[in-house]
Amino acid sequence: MADPSSYRPRPGEIPDTPGVYRFRDEHRRVIYVGKAKSLRQRLANYFQDLTNLHPRTRTMVTTAASVEWTVVSTEVEALQLEYSWIKEFDPRFNVKYRDDKSYPYLAVTMNEEFPRVQVMRGHKRKGVRYFGPYGHAWAIRDTVDLLLRVFPVRTCSAGVFKNATRTGRPCLLGYIGKCSAPCVARVTEEEHRELAEEFCDFMAGRTGTYIRRLEKQMAEAAEEMEYERAARLRDDVEALKKAMEKSAVVLADATDADLIAVAEDELEAAVQIFHVRGGRVRGQRGWVTDKVEDVTTGALVEHALQQLYGEEKGDSVPKEVLVPALPEPAEPVQEWLAERRGANVSLRIPQRGDKKALMETVERNAQQALVLHKTKRASDLTTRSRALEEIAEALDLDSAPLRIECYDISHLQGDDVVASMVVFEDGLQRKSEYRRFQIKGFEGQDDVRSMHEVINRRFRRYLAEKEKTGEWADGEDALTDEDGRPRKFAYPPQLVVVDGGRPQVAAAKKALDELGIDDVAVCGLAKRLEEVWLPDDEDPVVLPRTSEGLYLLQRVRDEAHRFAITYQRTKRAKRFRSSPLDDVPGLGDTRKQALLKHFGSLKKLRSATIDQICEVPGIGRKTAETIAVALAQAAPAAPAVNTATGEIMEEEPGTMGSGGEPVTTGAPDERRGQET
Repeated sequence: MADPSSYRPRPGEIPDTPGVYRFRDEHRRVIYVGKAKSLRQRLANYFQDLTNLHPRTRTMVTTAASVEWTVVSTEVEALQLEYSWIKEFDPRFNVKYRDDKSYPYLAVTMNEEFPRVQVMRGHKRKGVRYFGPYGHAWAIRDTVDLLLRVFPVRTCSAGVFKNATRTGRPCLLGYIGKCSAPCVARVTEEEHRELAEEFCDFMAGRTGTYIRRLEKQMAEAAEEMEYERAARLRDDVEALKKAMEKSAVVLADATDADLIAVAEDELEAAVQIFHVRGGRVRGQRGWVTDKVEDVTTGALVEHALQQLYGEEKGDSVPKEVLVPALPEPAEPVQEWLAERRGANVSLRIPQRGDKKALMETVERNAQQALVLHKTKRASDLTTRSRALEEIAEALDLDSAPLRIECYDISHLQGDDVVASMVVFEDGLQRKSEYRRFQIKGFEGQDDVRSMHEVINRRFRRYLAEKEKTGEWADGEDALTDEDGRPRKFAYPPQLVVVDGGRPQVAAAKKALDELGIDDVAVCGLAKRLEEVWLPDDEDPVVLPRTSEGLYLLQRVRDEAHRFAITYQRTKRAKRFRSSPLDDVPGLGDTRKQALLKHFGSLKKLRSATIDQICEVPGIGRKTAETIAVALAQAAPAAPAVNTATGEIMEEEPGTMGSGGEPVTTGAPDERRGQET
């Protein structure tokens, strides 16, 4: 691990101009590429106290052994050079999107003597017009089959074309009228190219011209009593309309735009793009990336724009690009897009109307893509088996940990301290086994003591259940109640994971040792550098970033954190929503709401007289006196402060509780964890 001070440039050596910089490791491999409006200011951020850096940034600067830079004239040039270097060097610490599938395009090879319509995947070729991408190749073939009635462009391969030219006989499509058969000179090269141009115009969204032209020709044929020709033209119009119906109108003003949405968590991000041409969705694609650097949503959008338009020119870059967050700064990116298009490009966040509604649809697709990606990775049996084997090997376990329990502590500045226990069996969540704890042994903030208390309580319960049910050799029945349900805490884990580093691991191990439990392994996963800590080890175990074992531990840790913070927020919300009226006997929710509606706030109710309280329907004098006494006894000595925001809380309608019932904020599966 390198010390950044060993390769830090001397003061005044870095220019205060726009540029692009590269960090290299000890083997001279480029590990990170970045751009800056001011190289001096940006690079200075990397050479500060390591404790102030984001964990991923800290990993990068300690992996690097040197830094170099290139000065450019403008921020747009910096953006272009950054894209070129990322593509050339493939740095390990840069965000790199990967397609979740190889999307097919409808391609027209305008660079050939006789252009051909076909399905294409992979890198785009010069001189080829692309439309899409499509979700499935069969969708392209269905569309082409409909359009060939009107635009009979060649679709055959080079071998078939040459064979037809040699024999003088066209293929089947030439006989049935779905190919103009340039192979046997039924049309000239110019006429066939004109057909291909019309096909491209129609696919680009200029549909009205061709439909109106066919309808006019149909009417003329009918007037001349050429009914067979009129019927063919009618069928052609229906074919074009059917092809148009395959992509519904989403923007009524015939907009050409790309909509980009991002869904992200701490580890990964998914990007979804909808390509809208002529007001219709003409294609959709998506990417997924590991977040190997400290990156904002705006930076993710910028990387997506680079990948999406880095090789595009002209109309392939639309007039509008709608995004969930703007890059910082946005002006160079907008100028770069305008250069690629050759005209102005609007880069903005939709605020209202149809475009805002469509962006919400794209965002839902991005969220679903991220969930699907994680589900596929987690549910694959081979991947799960490999992850468990890697964990067993890294932690030197006797066998794969088929049951893993993870614990996390959550609080807000020492208040409402709670803990969570989540369970993964065979690498999958076991939500019915989740548990949640309130810290009861002390007050205040001490994550280490809290972890010791939680582990102690959980495994004391385990020993109690074991003593009650007998030895494990008594069979599976010993682990279930009379109704067949699993006993609480009856199953022991093979591995306990705690969210934290050496102190939390030591506390968990101490709790197990005090109870005499020596057959349960313990480790901790520290968010700082995603290091795995073992009891009594001076140095952590560092798993590769690509390790499935590390990915599983991260998922377990993140699920414990999510479950803990959900419970902590529930308790905090319940505390904030409590009311002195909750202690008034016989006063239910209906009359509480009536009081609040009448006076407007708890503060005004507290200052009301007994006679004024009696004016509320359903409130008698005796109840009014009880309410007045309860409010007087509970009068605050100082204004309440929301510790989450620092605001002084006015006692408005939202501060009243509903009778002391627990507040539930999570999804149904989050409420399964039983409080202990």
